[in-house]
Amino acid sequence: MTGPKNNIVDYSAQFHKPDGAYFLTHSIGLMPRSTGRCLEEQYLMPWKSADQDTWPNWLEAVQGFTNALATLFNSDADLFCPQSNVSSGLAKVIQALPKRKERTVIVASESDFPSAGFVLQQAERYGYTIKLIPKTADLQSLEVWEQALSNDVHSVFLTHVLYNINAKTPIEQITKISEQRGITSIIDVAQSAGIVPIDLAQLSADIVVGSCIKWLCGGPGAGYLWVRRSLIDQLKPSDVGWFSHQNPFEFKIDNFEYHQSAARFWGGTPSVAAYIAASNSIEQINTIGVSNIQKHNRALTELIRAAVPDECISSPLDHTQKGGTIVLKLAEQASVEQRMLNNKIHFDSRQYGIRLSPHIYNTAEEINELIECFAQP
Repeated sequence: MTGPKNNIVDYSAQFHKPDGAYFLTHSIGLMPRSTGRCLEEQYLMPWKSADQDTWPNWLEAVQGFTNALATLFNSDADLFCPQSNVSSGLAKVIQALPKRKERTVIVASESDFPSAGFVLQQAERYGYTIKLIPKTADLQSLEVWEQALSNDVHSVFLTHVLYNINAKTPIEQITKISEQRGITSIIDVAQSAGIVPIDLAQLSADIVVGSCIKWLCGGPGAGYLWVRRSLIDQLKPSDVGWFSHQNPFEFKIDNFEYHQSAARFWGGTPSVAAYIAASNSIEQINTIGVSNIQKHNRALTELIRAAVPDECISSPLDHTQKGGTIVLKLAEQASVEQRMLNNKIHFDSRQYGIRLSPHIYNTAEEINELIECFAQP
């Protein structure tokens, strides 16, 4: 590995990269070059052999997924359950929540990712009322959450890092307040896992949902669900399958016993390939270190920030108050975006501006190419 300007280590050779500079990690993280070999060895080879060891080999590989998650989040592997995506995991959680007579409200925010909102709306059929904190509220303010977490609240859905302006909510304090008030906390870490260090052993969270497609570079189809150990027995999902059973290979149709671990949320036959690809990616992220990735991201993001006025930055200016994306609302925005497209800069633009997410595979040279597009021709 080489060390270009600003002492930023270049990991780009470890990932498949398109032509131009790629800053779309908030949408899809780039594929590690080791992914194809991993899939061949752990997924295709057992399948090609077509013998009785196929399923044991596949399940061992999926165990590698939960093991990698356990290392990433500093927790136990049996507290994680593979899911296809955040929405699927959240839907199973909503179905499984134990009812509490005088607590029928689920709190969330209008700034949460819409897919999560769609799932939460379905909770109304189970007797819950959804209370959304307005988009205009400061979700980084504890006072906002303290007011929202009233005595009638059953659960609170928290987005760790918001997808729109990349603000980081203070989940450490909010989950403590929730715990004190007897409120179940559910956290979405899709935009923070892999870029913000998360220690579940130190966090007062009850349930965590996430995916691997963004900063974890694990591709689609590999979501996950984490449940606090003391809560597992209280949750009885209705969306189950043979891998939700304590003994999946028992094959007695009239006998079902919830798995003692978080695997009770698993369901039917899993998409093995997705978890194998993701476990390889997470292991690579673990090897590099999330703290190192965050440091790298901040160094590159600071170069972008120094090139534009503060008033043109829609995301938080303080690195400790945000995830890994910087959002820019520039003068002559359309012209800047066209220059970026002409120079093969990969980005997207939403309501709050241009979203740019430097990852470990980005370099200072790529940032310089980006910044050149900001200048007037």
